[in-house]
Amino acid sequence: MKTRRDIFQAIADPTRRAILSLVALQAMTPGAIADSFESSRQTISKHIQILTECQLLTQEQSGREIHYHFNANKMKEIAEWLLPFAQLWDDRFNKLEAVMKQHKPQ
Repeated sequence: MKTRRDIFQAIADPTRRAILSLVALQAMTPGAIADSFESSRQTISKHIQILTECQLLTQEQSGREIHYHFNANKMKEIAEWLLPFAQLWDDRFNKLEAVMKQHKPQ
């Protein structure tokens, strides 16, 4: 399946992030996913389609049912992209901590 959207567009939506959190715990059918939300099944189906296009979810046919699985490898791409920013902030907080220790009242 060709990716039409960027993974960051996919995770920008809170409903899609909630779907990812649900499916990360266990594979689920579209109906089971939709039952966890107050939105219409069509709306949830569209969210699932976007997550599948971005390869954050994979689908597996099991008889007449489709089960969606969380694709941790694709999420790793997000984590790797964020890593330099996390290191930047860690460095800044470490420098701030050093300054605060120098000026700590006795």
